[in-house]
Amino acid sequence: MTMPPPVPPQNEGDTREDTAYQSVYFDGDTPLPRDVTLNVDRVQGVLEISSPALGVSPLRWPLDEIRQLDDTAGRSNVILRWMHDPLARLHLGDMRLLRDMPRLQRRAPPKGRGRLAAWAVTAVAAVALQIGVLVPLLADRLATFVPPAGERALGEATFGQIRSALAGAGLPPLDTCDDPAGLAALETMLVGLGVERGTEDAIKVFVLDHEMVNAFALPGGYVVFFRGMIDAALSPNEIAAVMAHEVGHVVNRDPTRHALRSAGSIGILGLLFGDFAGGAAVLFLTEKLIAANYAQGAESGADFYAYGALEDAGVSPAALGDMFERLRDKYGDTEGVVSHFVSHPTLSSRIERARSAARPDFRYLDILSDSDWADLKAVCD
Repeated sequence: MTMPPPVPPQNEGDTREDTAYQSVYFDGDTPLPRDVTLNVDRVQGVLEISSPALGVSPLRWPLDEIRQLDDTAGRSNVILRWMHDPLARLHLGDMRLLRDMPRLQRRAPPKGRGRLAAWAVTAVAAVALQIGVLVPLLADRLATFVPPAGERALGEATFGQIRSALAGAGLPPLDTCDDPAGLAALETMLVGLGVERGTEDAIKVFVLDHEMVNAFALPGGYVVFFRGMIDAALSPNEIAAVMAHEVGHVVNRDPTRHALRSAGSIGILGLLFGDFAGGAAVLFLTEKLIAANYAQGAESGADFYAYGALEDAGVSPAALGDMFERLRDKYGDTEGVVSHFVSHPTLSSRIERARSAARPDFRYLDILSDSDWADLKAVCD
């Protein structure tokens, strides 16, 4: 039982309440009531609780720390407690004593606020640790064990979810562009970049009929362009540069890692907030995959892959930097394709690095002929 702080000895001029009150006291440790005598010391501001059963020295409760509790057994008496002892109770039958207690009805400050705050900070830190450290580490490990067929199934399912989400509720999935000449031009570009074709694991490229200026990769070798991206390009080399970058992500299995990380984060958030098992989870995962901001190492790896693929195809690596700069100047750093590629290192340094990868004395060519480029531009017509 918590004991009140000691009270200094009284001066000779101190006055006390002349009347002694009888009451019943429960210490909270045993179920036995104890008959006690109460005296009010107004000078010291304490209520003295004395009884042979409590020992020689009386208990002292500061008057301004005494609180009244609701009497659940009736209204025949008043139950008092000292705010620093959660269990002890004083059953008072004489109401005259209440006049000397100024804060009977005031709410006692909550106990353990510091401990509660510490637990809250610990919980937030634990969630941050799981989402920011443990989930990425586990996703990177798991990605190496996902079989190719599993990645393809994940990519196909995610692609279908993205088409449905972009179309809107209750509408058919967003159309893919399927003009034969335009798709043939895409194949020519892939072959020119040295991308393996004609096998079961070959990369699959789709164009969605949407004005968004963006492109992204999905697990299982899916590379997706939006019509807006092709419309915004001024040359086939700019599309080839973005294509090579996304192929670099596929080769490094970055989309699978990113999907596993997003799914793990959704699972943790679902445990905390609920409602992440249905449509909200699909929309959240869709947004995360479309606007995938990969880590610095993943972005740098995809950039360097693109430089090599473009160089081998006879296309200037500077095309990637030129595309980024022009779109950044037109749309800013937070819209369209620029938001997809914004990551550490900064976009400006990546633009400069792409231009530095080009050989100044080498004559680069276009990856597509004029007619093939015209066909690609019209792939959604």
